[in-house]
Amino acid sequence: MYGIIDCDNCYVSCERVFRPDLEGKPVVVLSNNDGCVVARSNEAKQLGIKAGTPYFQLGKMFPDAKIAVFSSNYELYGELTGRIVSIIKEEAPAYFRYSIDECFVYFNDVEDIDLKAWGEGLHGKIRRWVGMPVSIGIAPNKTLAKVASHFAKKYPGYNHCCVIDSEEKRVKALKLYPVEDVWGIGRRYAARLSSCGIRTAYDFSALHGDFIRSTFGNVVIYRTWAELNGEDCIPNEEYARKKSICTSRSFNGMVSDMDTLSTHVANYASRCAEKLRAQGSVASVVGVFVNTNPFREDLEQYWNFAEERLLTPSSSTVTIVKAAKSALGRIFRKGYQYKKAGVVVMGITPGNHVQQDMFGDAPMRYEKLKSIDKVMDRMNRMYGTETLVLGAQQYAGKDCYGKAEVFADAMRHDFRSPNPTTRWCDVLKLK
Repeated sequence: MYGIIDCDNCYVSCERVFRPDLEGKPVVVLSNNDGCVVARSNEAKQLGIKAGTPYFQLGKMFPDAKIAVFSSNYELYGELTGRIVSIIKEEAPAYFRYSIDECFVYFNDVEDIDLKAWGEGLHGKIRRWVGMPVSIGIAPNKTLAKVASHFAKKYPGYNHCCVIDSEEKRVKALKLYPVEDVWGIGRRYAARLSSCGIRTAYDFSALHGDFIRSTFGNVVIYRTWAELNGEDCIPNEEYARKKSICTSRSFNGMVSDMDTLSTHVANYASRCAEKLRAQGSVASVVGVFVNTNPFREDLEQYWNFAEERLLTPSSSTVTIVKAAKSALGRIFRKGYQYKKAGVVVMGITPGNHVQQDMFGDAPMRYEKLKSIDKVMDRMNRMYGTETLVLGAQQYAGKDCYGKAEVFADAMRHDFRSPNPTTRWCDVLKLK
């Protein structure tokens, strides 16, 4: 049996941990540079606030509503969800993290486990120890577990844990579940299914396997169909390690000079390197893309992408940043107003077996860079993200005490909440 633990309205719930006064009130979290709404509380959804609504339109659309607004604070979200994962690690026989707000668990032997009681107990423990609500779905495979978590979240009667452990429960759940919400079916396939009169997950599961193969020719869709019918056919490894990692941002304003653009790219490359190390991987290709603002028709438009191949696959911040800046140098063009840039690392493989370059001082340099990364990661865990950064990542600014300093984050976040669990200057003060 599989279980999935899904944080309810994750970003909003993280903000409410240190702001209990916001319970029961509409709360939204904005995207990078405070652009548009990416997370909403249930109260905000009831007001009619849609995902993707631009922030500057909120006041016009809901003039009388008192909406609490927050900038994205991934440092806070990552730390709090990490605490949840540490609890799951202690309570579950086996687990793997799927995303920032979802974690799968696996039960090899369920004869001596009351799964419903286990799920309700885990929710209670996370709620007490971290202060965040979660929904838990348990079923014979991952796809049905996702379906179960939907009902656990939507219907209070399940007490935050829904278990699909019989054929009767499977059929009943699928008949109530829209096909477009099924894990693995995107908008394009949902539209095709809808045109065939297939509205629910049960309608989809009732199709013949040969029809699925001949119509879609997609192994992911076929696996989804098989799992809805009770089979377990999606290996854990497929979701435990990402095949590519991308970090991209829209700028707060326009960027036209190479130095500023290079600093942004260095930051994105550094974050990609950190994500690689977090999952124990290395990458052999580093790609960079830049583009202007497509909505500014009065400006000249430009888009380009370049990649740099690494002779020795790496997760080193120094190596990834150097490769990204080299790729950027090949596609940068003067005279354009850039609005967005991003870094993509590809060719990802496990980091425990790396074929190094046999020439020169590559082996010695490889070990040296690993040592540097260990120190940087340890310091940034202890004192807050980006306490230690490369010189290529730095911007001028002031720290939380008002002293002159340099920062690695030039994004706009006017409504960013404090980080009381990771930064000394944000530690809660009791009166």
